[in-house]
Amino acid sequence: MINKLHMAMIELYHGDAKRIQHFCKVHSYAKLIAEMENVDAKTLFILETAALTHDIGIHLCEEKYGNCNGKLQEKEGPVIAEKLLSDFGFSGEVSERVQYLIAHHHTYNNIDGIDYQILVEADFLVNMCEDELSEEALQNAYRNIFRTETGKKICREMYDIA
Repeated sequence: MINKLHMAMIELYHGDAKRIQHFCKVHSYAKLIAEMENVDAKTLFILETAALTHDIGIHLCEEKYGNCNGKLQEKEGPVIAEKLLSDFGFSGEVSERVQYLIAHHHTYNNIDGIDYQILVEADFLVNMCEDELSEEALQNAYRNIFRTETGKKICREMYDIA
């Protein structure tokens, strides 16, 4: 089911290699962190689904608002994800949590679950590189965002943070 969703997301983002690369990388880091942190199978399934679809509203936001900032993605993404997940036969319970994660993946306070924490960390690992953050911004993100031991280790190794 995850691989079919992965392929559907690649098809949905047809011609947008940068965004395809982004969600593929976020998915890879999310899966790695989750497995290293020994999350249960249900949580991993929800997390992988959310990692693949977390930016699903980005094209609509660009068309509708001429902007795809995080808050707009959080607003528009869940409805698109709901339909896609329904079409693929995802359970209501999984779909609801994935929609919640999409609706909050740029909100960094009140993180209410390991799936949410890992999604934020995985997205940050990729965005920190793609956005070419300053050394100070990297340090701030490390201190303020990362909570899992695996996420912190990847961040330290990737960005040479002491």
